Amino acid sequence: MSEQRKSRFATVNPYSGETVKEFPVIEGEEVDAAVEAAGRAAKAWGSTPIAERAAVVGRAAALMRERKEELARTITLEMGKLISEARGEVDLAASILDYYAEHGPGFAAPEPLDVGEGEAYLLSEPLGVLLGVMPWNFPLYQVVRFAGPNLVLGNTALVKHAGICPQSALALERLFRDAGAPEGVYVNLFVGHDEIERIIDSPVVRGVSLTGSEGAGAKVAERAGRNMKPSLLELGGSDVFIVLDGDNLDRTVGAAVAGRMANTGQSCVASKRFIVLDDVYDDFVAGMRRAFEALEPGDPADESTTLGPLSSEQAAADLADQIRETVEQGAQLVTGGHRVDRPGAFVEPTILTGVTPGMRAYAEELFGPAAVVYRVADEDEAIALANDSAYGLGGSVFCSDPERGRRVAERVETGMVWVNHPTSTQPDLPFGGIKRSGYGRELSALGMREFVNRKLVRVLPADAPLRGIAG
Repeated sequence: MSEQRKSRFATVNPYSGETVKEFPVIEGEEVDAAVEAAGRAAKAWGSTPIAERAAVVGRAAALMRERKEELARTITLEMGKLISEARGEVDLAASILDYYAEHGPGFAAPEPLDVGEGEAYLLSEPLGVLLGVMPWNFPLYQVVRFAGPNLVLGNTALVKHAGICPQSALALERLFRDAGAPEGVYVNLFVGHDEIERIIDSPVVRGVSLTGSEGAGAKVAERAGRNMKPSLLELGGSDVFIVLDGDNLDRTVGAAVAGRMANTGQSCVASKRFIVLDDVYDDFVAGMRRAFEALEPGDPADESTTLGPLSSEQAAADLADQIRETVEQGAQLVTGGHRVDRPGAFVEPTILTGVTPGMRAYAEELFGPAAVVYRVADEDEAIALANDSAYGLGGSVFCSDPERGRRVAERVETGMVWVNHPTSTQPDLPFGGIKRSGYGRELSALGMREFVNRKLVRVLPADAPLRGIAG
């Protein structure tokens, strides 16, 4: 393998720093051949009865459960997720595939429209080849969120996975092939970022979905727009966690810790900004501090570990820099704030207070085990602060009065808000954001309506009078 074709895809254990395995990228004609193969497959796959397509996706779910331990350990090896959470990710991904295998044919069924004369209905037709650009933090879940509904619908998938998850990427391609997906229906691409624009430009490709950073999203959206192709973006988040009262505070603190620390804080919908009313603030911060300081770093493959490494040395260094600069700008460090004194990509669980506009942690997403806690006087101040963000992915509101929680949730400017639970996900609920968190929706029935031709068929009697035509 030449130096030029080496190594943008590599398994590097973030716990040990060991490079386990490297994989060559493909370029130029090899990329074009993969795209053309997906194009050829799309014609046959789109005309395959939807029940047969759904059955393939259902078999993929069953295989995922059979291979649960292997898949979970691959995730843990490649990006450092705690092994218990990796198993949970496998279960979630399989449930999404099952959901679309069961409900997808109904979502795509012809939809009759109420018209006065003759008939009219909408067909849900696949567009063809789609490109999915996927992130590292949920190597299975975020891929099947894209692939599951679209494969049932009849689209084919080209998947460019994250460079640090090559073995997870190959395991998914093998899983769909073993489930019965014909060649070209689900294709893994080990390509560099410079090839993505060429793929989007290809007339074979009909749409693109990206989960990742704002910068990557802006480039993909611009390129898709230039080519008149639909795109879906799920980007960063700085989710709020609003605490309106102190009833059942232990549960609220537990939810806050879970919402911040799941996946070592490396989730777009992790709770990141904690907005707490004044009369609860001190007890809330004290409870969160105790919980953070009790977490023990260690091998994420060890069942007893409660704090895993970040996904890479670079991720840990970047988060540590954000924290350090925010403190230098005047914020208070309640706990943590430094790298853990041991090998691996570890950062101490961190709580920052006194963060104000102009500081890095006020406007930037903290992707790791670092929480910012704000004290506010009342509900209106909480909402104003919650909405003072460029992001709008998810959020949560905690209070003893569900009606009050609902009222506040409806005023928060995000794509999703959960009351009395950290922002979460499940197959039958739509997932997506607004503002700089992206656009479009995945999961639920909406997940089958992003890359589809909703074609109107209008049938009138042969002797129906002609009406005016506009358009």
